[in-house]
Amino acid sequence: MKIRAIEFLKNAITARLGYRCETCPAVAPLIERKMMLVGPPNVGKSVIFNELTGTYAVVSNYPGTTVEVSRGQTRIGDTRIDVLDSPGAYSLAPISEDERVTQQLLMDEPVDLVLHVVDAKNLRRMLPMTFQLIEAGMPLALDVNIIDEVERSGHTINADCLSEDLDLPAVTTAATLGIGMEKLRGLLADGMPDRSGFRVQYPGPIESAIAQIGSFFTREYGIASRAFSLLLLQRDSSAWEKVQQLDPDAVVPIERVVRETEGLYSDPLGYPIAIARQEAADQIVQRSLTPVTVRTRPDFRQLIGALTMHPVAGIPILVAVLYVGLYLIVGRLGAGVFVDALDQHLFVRYINPASEALINKLLPPTIAELFVGEYGLITLGLRYAIAIVLPLVGAFFLVFAVLEDSGYLPRLAMLVDRLFKRIGLSGRAVIPIVLGLGCGTMATIVTRVLETRRERIIATFLLALAIPCSAQLGVILGLLSGIPLGLAIWSIVVGGVFLLSGALAARLVPGESPCFYLEIPPIRRPSLRNIGIKTFSRLKWYAAEVIPVFLLASVLIWVGQLVEVFDVLILALRPAVHLIGLPDTAADAFLFGFLRRDYGAARIFDVHGAGIVSGIPLVVAMVTITLFVPCVAQFLVMIRERGWRMAFAVGAIILPFALGVGYLLNIILTTLQVQL
Repeated sequence: MKIRAIEFLKNAITARLGYRCETCPAVAPLIERKMMLVGPPNVGKSVIFNELTGTYAVVSNYPGTTVEVSRGQTRIGDTRIDVLDSPGAYSLAPISEDERVTQQLLMDEPVDLVLHVVDAKNLRRMLPMTFQLIEAGMPLALDVNIIDEVERSGHTINADCLSEDLDLPAVTTAATLGIGMEKLRGLLADGMPDRSGFRVQYPGPIESAIAQIGSFFTREYGIASRAFSLLLLQRDSSAWEKVQQLDPDAVVPIERVVRETEGLYSDPLGYPIAIARQEAADQIVQRSLTPVTVRTRPDFRQLIGALTMHPVAGIPILVAVLYVGLYLIVGRLGAGVFVDALDQHLFVRYINPASEALINKLLPPTIAELFVGEYGLITLGLRYAIAIVLPLVGAFFLVFAVLEDSGYLPRLAMLVDRLFKRIGLSGRAVIPIVLGLGCGTMATIVTRVLETRRERIIATFLLALAIPCSAQLGVILGLLSGIPLGLAIWSIVVGGVFLLSGALAARLVPGESPCFYLEIPPIRRPSLRNIGIKTFSRLKWYAAEVIPVFLLASVLIWVGQLVEVFDVLILALRPAVHLIGLPDTAADAFLFGFLRRDYGAARIFDVHGAGIVSGIPLVVAMVTITLFVPCVAQFLVMIRERGWRMAFAVGAIILPFALGVGYLLNIILTTLQVQL
């Protein structure tokens, strides 16, 4: 038996190397395919992507943008499929950076299959984009997801009817429950579907314009002529840029046709085009939506979902979420239990003393200072990154994944929309604002999802001023959790600054007020697998991106000490630190806070642990360092996103403002003799 096994293994290896094997069984060749997931936000696209690819995914920015695109692989039988998860999009005529990237992906990346993922509850609103993908000539299949929500209401979607009407493969799934996923995998293994013969019939003048515009094309644009002509009729800037670059002689005649067609309608051409698509969608939904016999019972999830968006009931729910998520999990568990275990019981007791003893023996004092000095790579860089910041960031990522997977975040956006309108933002801005509680640099990038330049400027300013990152927030909660009045003062001051600064910015920043629309997913029980995948992938990002920055900061501080630059800067900061009632030893916290925001808070953590800062000075320090200038990484992203003038203007405003608030707060608390 051993000889046979060895012989079979030998044959398999030689076959893999390209040699012919006469005795081993025939092995089917591996089929390679590429698939793209397309669909609006909050329809379960990421769940399907994770179900197919697991954790083996790569997230990277699309070239020339800061929009993330996920890529992974799955294997179904003898078929290996590269899976690409495009950013959320409602239309091929983009109005946001995410939609623009999805349009570019569809034009530039050849794929064997486009899987359009739609929400079964909102099929009527989703099908117009399906029509656009058909018009684009994509090899298309349709996944009607969240089917369980429709069935709970006493109806179902007939996938066969949809497939027949649209002339393309269609399945129904409830991805979070695993329902229909085997059918979906079977559909993916079947290969590239034929192009659909379905066609939306537009009004005569528009059909005539489509034909005329298509006759002027002499180049390929990545999508079918009909879809590209419709984009030009809707004045899509990306489409016009492509024509100007690839087909400049066609610009003038196409412009003439578009102007003539626009003259026949009182509304922009996008309106009659949308009406025609919606009428076609209504007819298809009427045929495919069928009643079923179900045992009806009160749906408590729908009730909870409605309460989370209610202007009165939603507030205590939000307070409860913040209390449990930020105070108990990030503050108490992350900043308390885990930080104490890693910092005091691992680094302070074992790693730091052992490292100091070893390196001081091996290296001269100046070099040893780089590794085990007050700001050394091990004693400060690794200790802060792993023992203080990692548990805080991990706890925040865990809470964020739960809120994301439960469907609460879009409801929070609806709840705060009216309030955010007063500070020049829409409810959609809650996404970068909440992300800012994780990482201000990432959140500044995510402001690209906001529709207007005015909204992006205001959100960027507020993120820089009054939103602490998760590590900074965790340290603050850890320090103030034992001082309830101090935590209340910090919350009121920072929250008040956020609202007042936003209201002032809304008056001063010119531009149009934002409109707001958002797909609301159902409230669901979060999937432990999805939470684990999301938390783990974000922690991998932290390890790859943030820990090296901590180590680099330690090196910069060491170099700065050698050339005495940091000593000069710290001396320059001491008068301002004295002004707000803090001792000299707290001055370096503000300087290091510019290198990493959480560095500054962690430095206050050390100073407090040494018994130097407590009571009123501690609360003043936490407020001031929260409002202080953003870290250098966030500052550089601000320059890239908003321009150097705005970035330096924001810094010039925030620096004196933060110190001024700290000065006033110190005077008020000291005058009132508040006991903390």
